Amino acid sequence: MVSSRKQVLVLENPKIDGETEKSVKEILAKRKALLIVGNCWVDYKGRASSTLKSGERIVIIKEDGSVLVHRPSSYEAVNWQPPGCIFQSQVKNGVLQIKAIRRKPAESLRIHFDRIYLLFTMKMEDTGEFSLHASEEDMQKAVLLKPSIIEADFKPISFEKRVEPGFVDVYGIDREGRFVVIEIKRKTAGRNAALQLSKYVKAVRGIVNREVRGILAAPSIAKGTQRLLATLGLAFKPLDPRKCAEILHKSQTRKLADFFES
Repeated sequence: MVSSRKQVLVLENPKIDGETEKSVKEILAKRKALLIVGNCWVDYKGRASSTLKSGERIVIIKEDGSVLVHRPSSYEAVNWQPPGCIFQSQVKNGVLQIKAIRRKPAESLRIHFDRIYLLFTMKMEDTGEFSLHASEEDMQKAVLLKPSIIEADFKPISFEKRVEPGFVDVYGIDREGRFVVIEIKRKTAGRNAALQLSKYVKAVRGIVNREVRGILAAPSIAKGTQRLLATLGLAFKPLDPRKCAEILHKSQTRKLADFFES
């Protein structure tokens, strides 16, 4: 079935022959998104080597040259290749072989289909803006990854530190050697958050022989909370969940890139 309006190609239970080979070659040459559901086996050679025995799987080849091989369950791909692959394809003895090749580092992924249930392709468009949103746990991780988002020269010592009233989100030392207790809130922080932080600071002061500061980190604070913080000798630092999400995203992307380059 072919839809000319969006140039969508859908083949159900196609024969693996010259026509299928021609279609796949054209799709890969034009850098269209390609999805194949079928019975396949996979061989990988590169940084290491692996073999995935025959089974029914979902293979996705994206327009940027990335490849994902998925089992029927689990969100993680069992085999993959990052963007920038060069593709070769052929049909031999009733088997479709697609080979994804990377130059640096040198590696290749060979996918062999002896049966195809569904082949789908189209040129996709996506200009939607992606907005990242972080949980309080994500914000905590972002502070640990990039302490300067709280203040310059802040050095975390621990997180989820147990004190008598509960657990301190992040615990560290500032540039003057003072202990810092940080309470993180994902939404507008109010009176209860300020009082909670005050209890944590008081508890820490009872177990250390050093000046202790308290910082309430949140996107914003409710009306009247700034006055309460000042009365309690505490500080407020704006902490944007989106910025925290971006820090985590960049960190994860960097780790993934380091993995592929190692």
